[in-house]
Amino acid sequence: MRNISPALRSAPIVPLATDTTRTDPTAVLGDVGAEPLAVLHAWLLAAAKPGDGPARIDTVRALEEVKAACGAMQAQMLVELHDDALRAAREHAENPAAHHDSAGRQIPVTVKSAERDATASTIQQAAHALRLSPHRTRTLLGAARVWHEEMPHTLVALREGRLSEERALLLVKETACLTPEDRGRVDADLCTDPATLDGVGTRRLAGLVRDRANQFDPAALVKRAAKAVTERCVSIRPAPDAMAYVTALLPMAQGVQVHAALKLTAESARHTGGDERSTGQIMADTLVARATGQERATDVPVAVNLVVADTALLGEGHEPAVVLDGTGAGHGTVPAAVARTLVAGALDLDAAWLRTVYATANGDLIGATSKRRFFADGLADLLRIRDQGTCRTPWCDAPVRHLDHIRPAADGGDTSLTNGQGLCAACNQAKEAPGWRSVAGTDPRSGRHVVVTTTPTGHGYQSVAPPPPRPARRIATHGASRSAPRSATILRPVRHAA
Repeated sequence: MRNISPALRSAPIVPLATDTTRTDPTAVLGDVGAEPLAVLHAWLLAAAKPGDGPARIDTVRALEEVKAACGAMQAQMLVELHDDALRAAREHAENPAAHHDSAGRQIPVTVKSAERDATASTIQQAAHALRLSPHRTRTLLGAARVWHEEMPHTLVALREGRLSEERALLLVKETACLTPEDRGRVDADLCTDPATLDGVGTRRLAGLVRDRANQFDPAALVKRAAKAVTERCVSIRPAPDAMAYVTALLPMAQGVQVHAALKLTAESARHTGGDERSTGQIMADTLVARATGQERATDVPVAVNLVVADTALLGEGHEPAVVLDGTGAGHGTVPAAVARTLVAGALDLDAAWLRTVYATANGDLIGATSKRRFFADGLADLLRIRDQGTCRTPWCDAPVRHLDHIRPAADGGDTSLTNGQGLCAACNQAKEAPGWRSVAGTDPRSGRHVVVTTTPTGHGYQSVAPPPPRPARRIATHGASRSAPRSATILRPVRHAA
């Protein structure tokens, strides 16, 4: 999928295909807008439903067509929103009188930088509205551009419900290596006649696109394969049951070689060494041992942090612990019993470092023990712990990369826990565009840190800090109990190479 170019110019929107055999919908519902769509939404949920099998199947099909049409309409709104933002950005960049800081000094602004900021701002606003991550929203905006500028037949098929949004996105992805002209030829070849894709599954559709691409420009596919090698990487994401997926994207030959080597080691251990572990278990353990240099896969990994309540660590509490890596990025939670096992293993290896983090009774972090300067390393650690390594922007699951001043330092914002938040790079860049405002405070319902963000369109969104592992709420004093904040504890196992 190609990234969006901030310099993309606006293009005319392909008109809606009208089915003259049906009643004109505008005569019934009027113009498209939030209010009539809300009425339609309420009607869909409240109206009587079909009572027999054939009618239900027909309704399922009709609803799928409506879903596709909604995706097409969202794409049109995204393109128009982006066009307006780019137009305003160019006008702003071409007006030198508008570029001054709070001290009255002139700030040079180029058209390119203004368009880049406008694109980031548009994506961020749309992500809030769609309740998606900025990365996913950028993908949707890029696809919307392609549908409107290079693949009009795909767009018509999406509007008519003949293509789902997923399959329309696949057409964009699989033709990304082609020139706009060849991409248009694939679009016309596959999507002009409705019968062409009738009964074609998603995997077969991808094969048809690649076949057409190979006919029109085989060199482009070779170039794409060579570029793919440069994008090899390793990623991690949480999995159910206190597990994690570590995924390696490798060239085909290397991927097959890695898998074959791990499988050979596993089968050898089972057949010659009497190992009782399954083949999959041995392959996983071998991968961990070879990648980390550990003798055993069960040894505590390098620079793993646990945020865990004192009752869960030292007693029989059941509050889950939060896992963060050495950079402060969050990787989900693990049960209290698993956290205690990790702590015990770290202590056996002499690789545990305990540090107390103080919290209010509501779970809002207020301080920490540290031998380092509080407002440098200590404050950064607290921000990462409070936000649990995940970007504070609603719907964004990206890891924290920047520690941001909610009220900019240039406007008098102080460097404090209240005025700080963890953001990913994209979200931090987007909030620097004109029209964005953020205010920090305390959520009245939970008592935790909250950031209220207002977008350039006037829409407001709030982000409440995730709840940390609950501290102990009551302690005994001379036979009685009283409420008091206690401490949460983080474990930082560290292993040093010999």
